[in-house]
Amino acid sequence: MRFATYRTCLAVLAGLVLAATGLWAAAEAEQPATRADKEYVTDPVTGKVVVAPQYGGTITQVLKHNVDRDTDPYSGGPGSLYITSGVLEKLAMVDWAIDRNIYPFLTGYMAPLYALTGAVAESWEQPDPTTYVFNIRSGIHWHDKPPVNGRELTATDAEYSFQRILGNKLSGTEFSDAEPSPGGGSLVSLPWESVEATDERTLVMKLTEPRLIALGVILDWYSMAIHPREVIDEHGDMADWRTVVGTGPYMITDLVPQVSITWTRNPNHWRHDEKYPENQLPYIDEMKGLEISEVATMLAGLRSGKIDFIGWPGASQLNSIDQAVSLQETNPELVIHTWSERSNSVTSMNQTEGSPYTDIRVRRAMQLAMDLESMNDTYFRGYADTIPRGLVGREFQDYMIPFEEWPEEIRQYYRYDPEMAEKLLDEAGYPRGADGFRFTTAYMHFSRYDVSWTELQAAYWREIGVDVVVETPTNTERSARHKAFDFGLTSGLAGVKADPLWQMTWFQGGNAGNRSGVDDAQFNEWYDAAFASDSLEEAYELVKKMDYRVVEQHWQIWGPLAPAFTVHQPWVTGYNAEGGFGGMQNMVVFSRLWIDQELKTEMGH
Repeated sequence: MRFATYRTCLAVLAGLVLAATGLWAAAEAEQPATRADKEYVTDPVTGKVVVAPQYGGTITQVLKHNVDRDTDPYSGGPGSLYITSGVLEKLAMVDWAIDRNIYPFLTGYMAPLYALTGAVAESWEQPDPTTYVFNIRSGIHWHDKPPVNGRELTATDAEYSFQRILGNKLSGTEFSDAEPSPGGGSLVSLPWESVEATDERTLVMKLTEPRLIALGVILDWYSMAIHPREVIDEHGDMADWRTVVGTGPYMITDLVPQVSITWTRNPNHWRHDEKYPENQLPYIDEMKGLEISEVATMLAGLRSGKIDFIGWPGASQLNSIDQAVSLQETNPELVIHTWSERSNSVTSMNQTEGSPYTDIRVRRAMQLAMDLESMNDTYFRGYADTIPRGLVGREFQDYMIPFEEWPEEIRQYYRYDPEMAEKLLDEAGYPRGADGFRFTTAYMHFSRYDVSWTELQAAYWREIGVDVVVETPTNTERSARHKAFDFGLTSGLAGVKADPLWQMTWFQGGNAGNRSGVDDAQFNEWYDAAFASDSLEEAYELVKKMDYRVVEQHWQIWGPLAPAFTVHQPWVTGYNAEGGFGGMQNMVVFSRLWIDQELKTEMGH
């Protein structure tokens, strides 16, 4: 199978991802002092000596986004798993026991095939290029909650879930007259023929044509969680959190809109700890997620011990180096992990009709106005990586052309040259007005990130006569404005340390994830060919072309790749900067962590 080469290549490259971590890497590697009256174990993956796993207790984490969500995988899309990823399960998940140099768990992106292990599906095989056979695990029971009441999961449940999400992409099912899930993305886009449970433990899927990406999409598509028929039959959907029934380690037991969510331990969860196989999961009795958007409130909660964890799983990581350094100085007992998965300092431009950014001269001028080296020295304290990239991270050399190999004709637009920027804006027909400005543009800032970075960029753009008004809308408003392209600039991303095939969707014409409105015929042609290919070598070359197209057409404004910071209390044990178990499977991380209750008590909490 062609997948073998793909898995091997990405496994080797993934080992390079850890190179981005730096500030506290040495401190994290230190072994804790041990006490004779405590039981310790050696983590078989990291080699660290830690307090032995314990059951009980509560972990309180911060969730940066709205906890009151549509929890139905069909209608809620990937966002539904923001709070249900530890409740609902997929066919597969990342192997918690995998070497972190091979897969470091940094992201919530879909995981590469080599990192996946069975979840609802115990194993799978591909007998021919268009057929996939999944062996559904026995002994998995739904939560003991009406109307499912703890019955055993079967292949028919998986068949029902996929058929419901795919809708009219399949013929001859009860959903063949329904629209596919609006969040089905690449899963829905596959050339489907059938999804059928051939017996209680076997699920067979068939495509009409081979697709290189198909198996990974089926196993770990962002919103494709297995859900029970009984809930949909009784309620019509599963959009209300109270109706959610899953098979995962936790159950949602309380939710206060815009305030908090509570998950409670599933006492009958089927899985045991991959590192310590004698232990049934999960360890923690209860998880609480507090919806907090203000960084000062998060930091106060950490300092007081009322908050146990902030970081990627809840999108609450610190993105400010100043804040992280200050926290380390004032509270050295806190454990701080530094990591990076991509550059969040990038800016996307609205390139729909009528926008000034449809002119490449304007786009290039916006980049030329950015003094990235000075910004790194001051704002990022020298910790950021300023080397320009397209969408693909430099760790994936087969999929991208590194900056050093770009022709000078393109590289010249990635330096700091405000005079050239002003000349380009003049040529594009945007002279300075009486007020000194050429045009005014709204920057729709993403509240997850530090607004001071956006304000710093805005100051540089004002120097070349572009008046940038920074706005931070609510998540609901931001989503609506993205869809309507009601903005000039907005927060973007680049240099992503994840499977490069997926990054290209962000500039595919008509794709819901396309935040710039770019609809480029050449890019679309390459995109269609790459996602239809069954040749890894062909896919490499097509993705490389697409990534360079992003660069040469200057579809986004490059900003430095800077570290982010996850922080937790010293009594939270078993954590090593992991972000998630695959596509939006973030909350699963907490099912593998435990509380050193004795240490917590000793510290007065």
